[in-house]
Amino acid sequence: MEELVVVIPARLGSTRLPGKPLRELSGKPLIAWVVEAVKKVIPNVVVATDSQRVIEVVEELGARGVMTPSDLPSGTDRVYHAAKDLPFKYVVNIQGDEPFIEREHIVSVYEGLKRGYSFTTAATPFRSEEEVRDSSKVKVVLDKKGRALYFSRSPIPFVRDGRVKPETYLKHIGIYGFTKEALKKFVSWKEGRLEKLEKLEQLRILENGEEIFVSVVEKDSFGVDTEEDLKLAEKMVKGEV
Repeated sequence: MEELVVVIPARLGSTRLPGKPLRELSGKPLIAWVVEAVKKVIPNVVVATDSQRVIEVVEELGARGVMTPSDLPSGTDRVYHAAKDLPFKYVVNIQGDEPFIEREHIVSVYEGLKRGYSFTTAATPFRSEEEVRDSSKVKVVLDKKGRALYFSRSPIPFVRDGRVKPETYLKHIGIYGFTKEALKKFVSWKEGRLEKLEKLEQLRILENGEEIFVSVVEKDSFGVDTEEDLKLAEKMVKGEV
């Protein structure tokens, strides 16, 4: 995977969990968990941040830190800012709040790029009806070739007859693969109407008529976005859940 770089956007000013990259999970910063998980898979790891302290943490772990402006409109813009001049054909964006990211997730997204897709991501079957109905858990539906038809915070597809079966729904995992040119194209597009309504960046790609290949993987991931998430992640690390 020499032609691939993983870029992790890590903005310090999270509104739901202030100082998120540096919040401690079982004794070390959240961003350190993410970097260590990724470095088990690939050596080319860059953290795009607006914090010198975050850069210090990640460079101690052997990753590269790149300072990016605080006022960039999205995490993907932060990724592009850090990756645009790097000598890699493919870029994978992994959120800085994904301490449980797995090798399977990274490799499957990379393989989609190698197959010729410009945009790739991953999903996994839901495990519970409660998660399906949770608007913070993003649902995705695919065509027969594994390409995304739509992403939504609502349960899609809607089951008209009968009870919701969690395993029939796919949960989107927050990892994205781009060719360098596709990433450049993405940040040049204006925010889309559906993207504004759902607050989902990936809809910008579909609204512009592009394909997103979605790898369906067995293992789930877990993003830390709130205080409650951080407490649950602590229990997960300790094997209590």
